[in-house]
Amino acid sequence: MVPTADLLAFVAASILLIVIPGPGVLFTVGRALALGRRAALVSVLGHSAGVLVELILIAFGLGTLLAVSAVALTVIKFAGALYLVYLGIQTFRDRKSLSEALSARVEPASGKRVFRQSFIVGVTNPKGIVFFSAVLPHFADPRAGSLQLQFLLLGSIFLAIALVSDSVYALTAAAARNWFAKSPRRLSAVGGAGGVLIVGLGASVALSGTSD
Repeated sequence: MVPTADLLAFVAASILLIVIPGPGVLFTVGRALALGRRAALVSVLGHSAGVLVELILIAFGLGTLLAVSAVALTVIKFAGALYLVYLGIQTFRDRKSLSEALSARVEPASGKRVFRQSFIVGVTNPKGIVFFSAVLPHFADPRAGSLQLQFLLLGSIFLAIALVSDSVYALTAAAARNWFAKSPRRLSAVGGAGGVLIVGLGASVALSGTSD
C-alpha cells in the first residue's frame, strides 16, 4: 500500500496538473463544440480508457523501455499528433453538416466511432506515458509492497480525478455549443473552431512532446 503521506501528496499534485487545461482537455472541448454533449462525454471515457492502457503498460515494464529509448517515445508522440491532426481536419470539413444533423436530431458520429477515436488519442498521449513512467515512481515506496500495484493504484486515482475534471469541461463546452446551435451560421463556425482547435492540439503535441 502507498504510504498515506505520499498518497496525499500525489493527489494534490494530480489535481494541480489536471485542472490546468492541456491537450486532453482541449481535445474534449473541441469534440464538445463540434459534436455536442453526448459525444464529448463519450470522448472523455474513450480518452480515459486509452490512458488506462498506458498506465497498465507502464506499470508492467513499458516505462523502463521508454525511459531509455527516445526513439520509442518519439514514435508514439508523433503517431498521436498525426491522428489528432487527422481528426481536426475531418471535423473542420464536416462543420456545415452539423446544423443539418442537429435539426434531424441525429448524432453526426456514432458513439462507438467517437469512443474509438478518443481511445486512440488517449493511448498515444505522450504526457500520460511521461507522467506515469517518470512521476509515479516518486510517490511509491518499495518497502510498502509491490511497485506494480502501487503504480496501478496511483494511476487509477489520477484517472478518476481526470475523468471528473474532463467531464466538467465537456459539459461546460457543450452548454456553450447549445447557444451557438440556435443559428446555423454560428453552429458551422463553432464546428470549424472545434476542428481548428484539434488540429492545433496535434501540432502542439508534435512540437512539445510532453504536453497534455
